[in-house]
Amino acid sequence: MACRSTIDPVNPPGKDTSDRLRVAGVCVALFLGTLLVFCRAIGNDFVGYDDPDYVTKNSHVQDGLGWGGVQWALTSGAASNWHPLTWVSHMTDWTLFGDDPRGHHAVSLLWHALNAVLVFLLLRRLTGGFWSCAFCAALFAWHPLRVESVAWVAERKDVLSGFFGLAALWAYASYARALPQSRALARRYYWLCFAAFALGLMSKPMLVTLPGVFLLLDYWPLSRIFAAPSGSGTSEDPACIWLEKIPFVALSATSSVVTYLVQRNGGAVSQALGLDVRLETAIVAVPRYLGKLLYPFDLAVLYPHPGSWSLAAVMGSALFVGAVTFIGWTQRRSRPWIVVGWLWFLGMLLPVSGIVQVGIQSMGDRYTYLPMLGIQIAAIWSVKGLMNSRSAREMGAIAAMAILAGLAVRTWDQIGLWKDTFTLFDHALAVTDANYMAYNNRGVFLEDQGRYREAEADFRRALGIEPDFDDANANLGHLLDKQGNPTEGLAFIRRAVTANPGLVVAHVDLGEALSDLGRLDEAIGEYKWVLARDPGNEEALDDYGVALAMKGRPAEAEESILAALRLKPRDAIARSNLGNVHSMMGRLDAAIADYRRSLELKPDAAETHYNLANALLQTGHFAEAGGEFESALKLRPEDPDAHARLGLALAQLGRRQEAIVQLETAIRQRPDFSQARAWLQAVLAIPATAGK
Repeated sequence: MACRSTIDPVNPPGKDTSDRLRVAGVCVALFLGTLLVFCRAIGNDFVGYDDPDYVTKNSHVQDGLGWGGVQWALTSGAASNWHPLTWVSHMTDWTLFGDDPRGHHAVSLLWHALNAVLVFLLLRRLTGGFWSCAFCAALFAWHPLRVESVAWVAERKDVLSGFFGLAALWAYASYARALPQSRALARRYYWLCFAAFALGLMSKPMLVTLPGVFLLLDYWPLSRIFAAPSGSGTSEDPACIWLEKIPFVALSATSSVVTYLVQRNGGAVSQALGLDVRLETAIVAVPRYLGKLLYPFDLAVLYPHPGSWSLAAVMGSALFVGAVTFIGWTQRRSRPWIVVGWLWFLGMLLPVSGIVQVGIQSMGDRYTYLPMLGIQIAAIWSVKGLMNSRSAREMGAIAAMAILAGLAVRTWDQIGLWKDTFTLFDHALAVTDANYMAYNNRGVFLEDQGRYREAEADFRRALGIEPDFDDANANLGHLLDKQGNPTEGLAFIRRAVTANPGLVVAHVDLGEALSDLGRLDEAIGEYKWVLARDPGNEEALDDYGVALAMKGRPAEAEESILAALRLKPRDAIARSNLGNVHSMMGRLDAAIADYRRSLELKPDAAETHYNLANALLQTGHFAEAGGEFESALKLRPEDPDAHARLGLALAQLGRRQEAIVQLETAIRQRPDFSQARAWLQAVLAIPATAGK
């Protein structure tokens, strides 16, 4: 689609070779400079916040790139979002790099470096400027607020949607510039813009307000609507300009509806806050974001919502927003970039402003990725207008270099806080107040590291701040159950279910706790409840199979666990559970194969080493059984059963004295271990010369 235009095209300098070299030089400097500033991120690990959902525990992503994965990406609402292109990007990474986080981080960094170049080329295409465009691009790329989008693997959607959003803006500017020269060329740019916009929405739906940015650019610097502020060119027919936006608005509306439905169905849309509080959050967020732009310290991965805002904060923020809007409006003729940049910022921030509350955060550094460009444009072009002398420009260049150097150092430091989950949330706790989500997430990390007491303390701290926090209640209950306290664990899990009856993970944890208490019928009821609502819940299928096996129904158990493994073939726990079921069924060769496969996936699983050793012992492979018992004991030395059975295997191999040592150790660890005593008596009865 192309509307006729009579404006004079603004062709930025670059026709001669020297100018092209300058442009190329800046592009290379931006790209390499961005890689240098952010390269520290490549050495970081995955973090336990969203990364498991997106990569490290997502079986679809770990299947790699393929047609089946693409089909899943196009239809999935996983992670409470519809962003198929982001899923394809993660699948590609897994195909190339597997579970090595360095490759995943490097790809995010490459996208961001490309975006730095795109910002420069976009601004140059729009305004014809050079050094102001270069500074704005570097400021965008190297600011510490970008760290969250780049260093967080799960935020691939940010840099990916940013690339396509910037590409759409560049194509739109090229479309507008081409109209006076060639309708055919303009039409190609128009549909290129539409395609880039669609791909951007398929990466992250935050771009839904981009058509509004197109309209702002029509005012300045493209001078397509109203009287041209610069005095160059004439305006076009407004009806034609509105008409060309209809396909974009329709795409935005569709994306908005799909996103809302997916997030609501995924439980991400919070109903805890009233509309009044959500509107207040949107207003208060504006000066808070600008504060982070000007003073990029104390940045946190999660800024918890306080639940309400003081009247002073709301009124002060509202007055500030109103004052800046008024100033921009009064300056719209002489300094149109102010109102354009300001409305760019507000408009692009609108989808994540908190009016529709998703999650528990009150703001997020990642949300500034493209919106903050508007503020940069408003500020930089205003300062540029004041630099009318050579000395002022020289001072401005020195100040710009100092600002960029300072921001680069601060960004490098901020990237280090994303080293791992513990460092990230430990810092969040240091710079925010009452951050119960940070305590919870740090607790999950500590639990994964086997630091159960510290994890329990963090879960209890989270509940001390927010007693009804469902995740912390479920996590604490699950941990207590794992530590052999299923009764107390059950109480916390029930609190999680009461706080959020639809929380599927809490129902799975409830089933586990009931199973551990021997209340198998109730446990099976919980698993059936989960599977009726989420038939593809791999954890529920696995645990359901375990409960069925404990009920003496191994054939049904096998069927359920195999269904879990079809969904997540690399699940070491489910594979080990299948081995247990096969062992119950007397299919020891199949059980041994299952245990070996499980250990390939998770070599440090003491229980699996123990179970494999038992199966080998029963099939007469005494030497291999002894090796597996020894592996289990290296991981879990205080295991009398493993010591006793190792003694039995050694005795079968004729290693009498070593067998006695192991059996005596088992009895010392468990004095009432009657079976070990019987085996010890049998070994002692063997002549000392036997086996020599």
